[in-house]
Amino acid sequence: MPDLHPQFLTDTDGRPLSVLLPIAEYTALIERIEVLEDLNDAREALARIERGEEETIPWEAVKAEHGL
Repeated sequence: MPDLHPQFLTDTDGRPLSVLLPIAEYTALIERIEVLEDLNDAREALARIERGEEETIPWEAVKAEHGL
């Protein structure tokens, strides 16, 4: 996780309104979120397989189907 250097934009009473991040930090955060979403999706898929709700396809069958 990168070190973050946010700047907080506030209203005249000092209440936070927005956060400003350098683009590299914003991009790193978005990429991290996407990785975590992918991990969650993979865990859910494995759980469905373990419960017998989904089946797997052997790699050899996939290769043969696509001529690989």
